[in-house]
Amino acid sequence: MPVAVALAASTALLLTACGSSDAGSKDNDKIAGSDAGSQEPTSSPSASDSAERPDIKLTGGVEDVFEGWETGNAKKDAVLADAARAQTAINDAILKGKTDTSGLTFYYQGEALTTSVKWVQKWVDAGLTYTGTTRYYNPKIELFNDTSAGVSFCADETKAYNKDRKSGKVDRSPASDDSYVLYNTRLEKTPQGVWQTTSGTSVRGSKGCVQ
Repeated sequence: MPVAVALAASTALLLTACGSSDAGSKDNDKIAGSDAGSQEPTSSPSASDSAERPDIKLTGGVEDVFEGWETGNAKKDAVLADAARAQTAINDAILKGKTDTSGLTFYYQGEALTTSVKWVQKWVDAGLTYTGTTRYYNPKIELFNDTSAGVSFCADETKAYNKDRKSGKVDRSPASDDSYVLYNTRLEKTPQGVWQTTSGTSVRGSKGCVQ
């Protein structure tokens, strides 16, 4: 499995950090909103507010690609941009092998921060990092009010692979339906204008994402 490796307890490490639930997969497949853009693939969107954001740059041959991540609506695009930065922040933490990066605490809070820190620690404990490209696509958004929103999107990890942190050996096992993930997240806006991810779920092999 790409971006996955069997551990002693028969679990697997994948880029997902929001947690998953087989029992809740049906509800998790529901989309948070109905608006999505159709722009060409881009890297993480540029910030457009005055918040002093951490400088996050992925290294080691790793790239996050965001497809259709703009709607043309300024409020919705601000939410989507920070949702994208949150994904890049946790990937950055995995690459660095640290659970206290500035990106994690900046873009995650509450339950989502706790889950993300634990997830990064699993990668550290397993002696793993990863390499390759993760594609994020089909974003849907719903603005609940001025300070809270829901965002769902898909991730394609077919071109991302586990890498042993010490030896540098890359596991290029064939991809499967589990290489596709549906995320459903909630974000809250801070007084500084940052949309932080506060909770979320993820479903691997979601029929809405498998291509």
